[in-house]
Amino acid sequence: MDRRWVSLLATASVLAGGALVLSATSDESVAAKGPPVDYIEGQVTSGAKKPEAGVWVIAESKPAGTLMRKIVVTDRNGRFVLPELPKATWKVWVRGYGLVDSGKTAAKLGADLSLKVKPARTKVQAAKIYPANYWLSMLNLPNASPDYASQFKLSCMLCHQIGIKSTRLPTRDAFDHGTKKAGTMYGTSLGLGREAFLDSLADWGGRIAKGETPKSAPARPKGLERNIVITQWNWGDKWAYAHDEISTDKRNPRVNAEGPVWGVDIGNDRLLRVDPKTNKSTAIKVPTRNGYNTSWCDATSGPGRPAGSGGFQTLGCPATAVGGVSAYVGRYQNPANPHNPMLDAKGNVWVTTQIRREWQEDIPAQCKTDPAIAGRSHHRQLGYYDPKAKKWSLIDTCYGTHHLQFDKKGVLWTSGDSYVLGWFDPSKYDPKRPETEAQAQGHAEVKVDTNGDGVADKPVVGFNYGVIPNDVDNSVWTAQPSTGPRGLLVRYDKATGKFESYIPPPPGSGPRGVDVDSKGMIWAAMGGSGHLGRFDRSKCTQTWGNGEQCPQGWTFYKPPGPLLAQSTPADQRTADLHYYLFVDVHGTFGMGKDVVILNGTNSDSLQIFQPKTKKWTTLRVPYPLNAYQRGLDGRIDDPKAGWKGRGLWFNDGLDPVIHNEVQHGWLGHAQMRPTPLAR
Repeated sequence: MDRRWVSLLATASVLAGGALVLSATSDESVAAKGPPVDYIEGQVTSGAKKPEAGVWVIAESKPAGTLMRKIVVTDRNGRFVLPELPKATWKVWVRGYGLVDSGKTAAKLGADLSLKVKPARTKVQAAKIYPANYWLSMLNLPNASPDYASQFKLSCMLCHQIGIKSTRLPTRDAFDHGTKKAGTMYGTSLGLGREAFLDSLADWGGRIAKGETPKSAPARPKGLERNIVITQWNWGDKWAYAHDEISTDKRNPRVNAEGPVWGVDIGNDRLLRVDPKTNKSTAIKVPTRNGYNTSWCDATSGPGRPAGSGGFQTLGCPATAVGGVSAYVGRYQNPANPHNPMLDAKGNVWVTTQIRREWQEDIPAQCKTDPAIAGRSHHRQLGYYDPKAKKWSLIDTCYGTHHLQFDKKGVLWTSGDSYVLGWFDPSKYDPKRPETEAQAQGHAEVKVDTNGDGVADKPVVGFNYGVIPNDVDNSVWTAQPSTGPRGLLVRYDKATGKFESYIPPPPGSGPRGVDVDSKGMIWAAMGGSGHLGRFDRSKCTQTWGNGEQCPQGWTFYKPPGPLLAQSTPADQRTADLHYYLFVDVHGTFGMGKDVVILNGTNSDSLQIFQPKTKKWTTLRVPYPLNAYQRGLDGRIDDPKAGWKGRGLWFNDGLDPVIHNEVQHGWLGHAQMRPTPLAR
C-alpha cells in the first residue's frame, strides 16, 4: 500500500478520536483511489526492531488452482515489495541466512506487513538452509587429483545435488544401500573406486551427523542481487522429471511473447505447459511410433541384451544384481523420455525424444550402410508439437539427439551422438510426405586433421553434449565433457565440412553447456572444474591437431562459492556444478547484452557474469531448497514495459523431484528491478 494512504488513514483515525491501529489493508479499500493495487509490501525486523537487510520474503498462493510463489529480497532498511501479484490471499514468510524461517502470515493485496524473525541459535540450525555446495565443500575425496574430482562431479551430479539433506547420510552402510537404489549410481561408484569412495562418503556423513558444519557461510544478497524478483509456478507433480524448459526462439526473444512456457518431463513422457497470464499449468502426452512402450528401466540395446541396457538407470531402476532395491519401481513410465525442447520461429515446440526401439535393425534404411552409423548406439530422435493444430510430428533420424539449436537459416543442429554431428532442415520436411524425412536430415562423422595435411585422420569419439551454431563464422560447436581427462570442444565448419577439437588446459575441465555471444566468442560451462570458460579461436596460431594445439585460446573465470576441500590455489576447483549456461545476446534479463548466465546447479543459484567488468551477480533461489536447474533462456514480452516486460526462464530439473524441499516440480521466472522496492 502507498505510504501516503497509510498517513492519510492514520490522520483520519486520530482526528476521529480513535486508537491508531495499522493493519493489512485490502485492495478493495483503495480501489477507488487510483490504479488497482497488485502488490504486498512491508518490513522485516528482528529483536528490538532491527531491520533485516538482504533476506528473502516469500509469498505463496493458488490464484488459479496452480500453486504460485513470488520471492523478493529486502533492502537495507528491511523493506520489501512483492509486485505483480494476482488477486488472492497470500501466505507470506521470511527466509534468510543466519535466521530461522518465520511463520506464515496471511495477506491480501495492498497489505503493509510487519514481519518478525529470529536469529538461528546454533551453527547447525543456521546451516539447514545452506546450498548443497557448502556442505559438499566438506567432503574429502579418496583421490585428491583434479581429474578425479572432475569425474566425481560430472558423474555423481547428473541427476541431483550432492550435499543436500538426502545425500548427507550418517553411515557407510547407508551410503552402500543408497548407491544401489539406481543402476547408474552403482555403476558410477564402481568407476570411482567403490570401496574407497564409500569410505570417503562415510567420513563426510559421519562428521556432519556429529554436528560439523561448513567452514564458510553463504553471503546474503547485496547490491543488484536485492533487485531480483522470482516468480514460480508448480508444474507436473511430485514425480515430474522436468529436464528443461523453453519460452521463446533463441534467435528472436519476441517469439511467443506473453505465451505459454514449455518443458519436457523426461520421466513421464509429458510436455509441460504454464500460461503466465492465467497462472495455470497443464500437460500433454508425448507419443511414440507404432505403439513403442518400453520404459528406460526395461529398454534393451539389442536382442539378448539385459533389461536396462538400452536406457538410463535412475529412479525405480535399482542395481538388482547386487541387492539394490527401490520403493519407486515403475514410477517412471517413459518410452519417449523427451530431453530438450526448443521453439522455432512459428512457435512449434521441437524436442529430442525417443520415437522407437533402438536396436540396429530399427535404424532408418538410408543409415544402415553408413559405417559411422551402422553397428553403433544412437539414442533418441526428433519430434515437434504444433500448439495451434494441437498435433505431434515424429521424425526418425540416423543419429542420436540430446540438445538442439536452430541456426539463422532455420536448420536444426543436434548434439547427443558420440560419433557424428547431426542436423535437420525443417524447410525440406513435409509430414504428409514420409520420404522427406530422410531428405531433410544430414550428418557428418567427427574426425579431425592431426598432422596438418588437410585430411581428417582421427575420429573424435565422445558424447557430444551441448551444441550451438555460431552464425558469426558459419560454424557449429559441441561440448564433450568426458572425452579424455579434461573433455573438449568440437568445431564444425559448415562450408568446408571440417572438424577441429580444442582441449581445455588446467585448471578447466569438463565443458558441458556451450553458447556463443554476438561477437562469435564461445562460452562453456566447465562442469568438471566449476569454472566459466571462454574460447577465442582467433588467438590460435594453429587450428589443426589433436586438441592440445591452442591453450592460449582459453580463459577461465571462477564463480562465487566455496572450493572443494582438496582444491589448490592453482586449480581453484569449486563445489558447484554448472550444468549448462545461457549467453543473453539480446539483453532479455536487463543487465545488458552478452551477459553470461551459468546454472549454479549445486548451489541453488544462477551465476551472472558481466564480461566487460568481470564481475559476478548471484541470483539465489532460496526456496524450495535443492533448485537443480539445467537449461534456461530469456524472453522479451514487451520491450516498452521496462523490467516487467522481460526476464529469464528456468526450472527445477531435479531427478527425483522428491529430493526437493516441497517434492514438486516448478517453473521459474527471474526479473531484475531497478530497485528492491520497485512495484
